[in-house]
Amino acid sequence: MTISTADPLDHLNYTYRSGYSLPQAAYTADSVFRAELEKVFYANWLFVAASREVPTGGRLTWTIGDESVVLARTRDGVLHAHHNVCRHRGSRLLPDGASTGRTIVCGYHSWTYGTDGSFRAASDMGESFSQRCGTELSLRPVHVRETGGLIFVCFAEQAPPFDAAHEAIEDQLRPHQPERTDVAARFHYRVAANWKTLVENNRECYHCSPNHPEFCLSNFELGVNGDSRTNAEYENALAAQRPRWLEQGLSDRQVSFPDGGFHRVARLPLRDDFETESMSGKLLAPLLGDLTRPHAGSVRVVTLPNSWTHVNADYVVTTRLTPVDVGLTDIDLTFLVREGAVAGTDYDLAELTTVWKETSEQDWELCERNYAGIRSRGYEPGPLSPVTETSIVSFHEWWLRHLGTPAGPRAGAAAANGTGEPR
Repeated sequence: MTISTADPLDHLNYTYRSGYSLPQAAYTADSVFRAELEKVFYANWLFVAASREVPTGGRLTWTIGDESVVLARTRDGVLHAHHNVCRHRGSRLLPDGASTGRTIVCGYHSWTYGTDGSFRAASDMGESFSQRCGTELSLRPVHVRETGGLIFVCFAEQAPPFDAAHEAIEDQLRPHQPERTDVAARFHYRVAANWKTLVENNRECYHCSPNHPEFCLSNFELGVNGDSRTNAEYENALAAQRPRWLEQGLSDRQVSFPDGGFHRVARLPLRDDFETESMSGKLLAPLLGDLTRPHAGSVRVVTLPNSWTHVNADYVVTTRLTPVDVGLTDIDLTFLVREGAVAGTDYDLAELTTVWKETSEQDWELCERNYAGIRSRGYEPGPLSPVTETSIVSFHEWWLRHLGTPAGPRAGAAAANGTGEPR
């Protein structure tokens, strides 16, 4: 039976097969991408920056699709988030990136706002304007939450629950105190790949051994959510390191996308003789937060749809995805070290960034090659490994639920061929 539909989203109901990579249109159709912006990105919590990227008196602007947010921390330390839209005629107020200032002034007609979003002034609007309209013209707020030194926003009118993610992230990151760090380095990339290929790549370590020599020096390719592999070396390392974590008051609780949620937080062991994710095995910077010993493993924080973060004993590295269009994704990689640490004295910048800069750039190349193949007429969905890639299947199911097709793919495919099995 042939299914005919002009809507790629509806077509996914009949062509998606659980346990396989997605149908081509899921990665290449503009209409799917537009739906994703509305239903996956604007409707969910999105990672924007580490807390230290918005210091007291600082501002940070980030744009995704048609939405743009201004983060500002007022002098009382309170973080505010507002739509980057002037209340006069809708002009964008600030360009993307970091800035400072006691007010936010629209460059079009000089309407002025406080960094808390309050309306301050507008010239030539008539005598009664400020009294009549001022209180009604504050910048429109965006939902914002700050947890474990990480900042998240949601553009939806009603944001989905965040408390479970807050509890899990705080539980693991509190001793590391990422909020008491300084930015050591930032790297920006534009990758020619659909954003989902980047998330899929992050959700498996099937590719790690052949492609990530720097990463594999300190890390096991085991322990990824949805990867059932194990070996004696990994199990012994975990058994030896867990008591050291608990002695320091570090949590060993793993939380992996509970109830189909958007977050994973886990502390994983490093290889023997490795104190951090480094080439030498030695610490690269001063210990973070309240840590007194380097035996802290490596904390992984993943938040769908757009971030992953590694928190070590001595540094933090965040990765943020910003989809640009169906085949382009901007990626920002940020390294943070203990507050007050000095480059060249307390750490060597090249050594600090080697493992994750090299690993990330290797991933971007892999994903570009992956996406180039997906675009070909020779592409058709291939089977995912039930041993190493079940986390990709979970991600696909999460994605489909947010697109509004929670059960349709499997039911539709089974009905289409009349066998009770998807094609």
